[in-house]
Amino acid sequence: MAVEIIMPKLGVDMSEGEIIEWKKEEGDGVQEGDILLEIMSDKTNMELEAEASGILLKIVHPAGDTVPVTEVIGYIGEQGEVVEDLAPAPKENKAETPASTGASTPSPEPVSASAQTQVVPELQESGKIRATPAARKLACDLGLDLSQISGTGPKGRIHREDVENYRIAQPKVTPLARKMALDLGIDLSQVKGSGAFGKITKEDILALSQPQTSQSQEDLPEPAPLPEGVEIKPMSAMRKAIAKGMTKSYLTAPTFTLNYDIDMTNLIALRKQVIDPIMDKTGFKVTFTDLIGLAVVRTLMKPEHEYLNASLINDAKDIELHRFVNLGIAVGLDDGLIVPVVQGADQMSLSEFVVASKTVIKKAQTGKLKAAEMSGSTFSITNLGMFGTKSFNPIINQPNSAILGVCATVQTPTVLDGEITIRPIMQLCLTIDHRIVDGMNGAKFMVDLKHLLENPMELLIW
Repeated sequence: MAVEIIMPKLGVDMSEGEIIEWKKEEGDGVQEGDILLEIMSDKTNMELEAEASGILLKIVHPAGDTVPVTEVIGYIGEQGEVVEDLAPAPKENKAETPASTGASTPSPEPVSASAQTQVVPELQESGKIRATPAARKLACDLGLDLSQISGTGPKGRIHREDVENYRIAQPKVTPLARKMALDLGIDLSQVKGSGAFGKITKEDILALSQPQTSQSQEDLPEPAPLPEGVEIKPMSAMRKAIAKGMTKSYLTAPTFTLNYDIDMTNLIALRKQVIDPIMDKTGFKVTFTDLIGLAVVRTLMKPEHEYLNASLINDAKDIELHRFVNLGIAVGLDDGLIVPVVQGADQMSLSEFVVASKTVIKKAQTGKLKAAEMSGSTFSITNLGMFGTKSFNPIINQPNSAILGVCATVQTPTVLDGEITIRPIMQLCLTIDHRIVDGMNGAKFMVDLKHLLENPMELLIW
């Protein structure tokens, strides 16, 4: 039996995904685990693996299509298998055939395209619309009226392909806007979309549903031309997701930021000692982000800092405490920001942490992160030190209760044992959700983290 390939739901807010590229063609052999296609969600590109072995029987949605989550985009099955959704309609029962006098029934003549379009009205008159179950389900999911679709099957029966072809011919529209238009009786062909590439959005439908003024569209003034040198660029899906998430975090969480100076002398020395052994063992170069990240993990695992490793749940009525650390590491991309997650970081040695962090960061940079690799963080860090940033207020990656900003290390005059000396000083900026953590608790966490970073040999004792 054919296995459906569906558009996955990669996050709570994801409603649709765009197919970037199919890696296989119809008729190609497929092994379980093979990369079938590349899709784009709100935050990143992702490669979708085959969940079964067989033949790629059908590609329902080609590259470039934007598809609602959980919708079928293709089928895998056995060689020669006919997918039910695309199978020819079953032959009519003999009981439905008029009684004959024994003469053979002539084969039906091929039906022309113009003749096919005349079948549906005849069926409507009798109150019946002939359609396969798959066609009915797809039409229902898409909010399409089957009576408006011409069937290419015997006696005008509507197949899934007919529904798909009808949908493709319709204006580009978001699933919510399509449902709203159907509920309000609005003809989408008469709606001009304001979204990217003319896509119809819910705002376009709402605008049409509002009472119109007496002034006609023809009477409205033409929009003023853009000034020279000005360009309007639609937000990417990733940028929209970032904007939504950061706005929610900024407006819902009352935050404050603690800034601490860290003397990096000993951490710099430790890195010099371990960089070659870890490279020989893992093939990766240990960075200061690795060392700081592991120090954060060790500090979070102390029982007195449990609220720094927590989340608000149930409409901010309860606090979820985590007895493990999944560390999110913010990674800047050309067109946005993504936070891959080192899962189970509290169980890792320094070498293991270096491998895990480098692996998910590389996947983030190449657009190959899986959904599980960018969700479930319990605490996050973000590093702008490589750009010379001396201080900043990072915004919390909800539902985390805090985020640590890492700044540049700067040679700074410092008083040590009553003498002025030059030391490599780095500032850490901890932004905290005050609903969960108070200032004193945040300060105690930073004191312990500062101690560990300035006495980093403890990181190797595990």
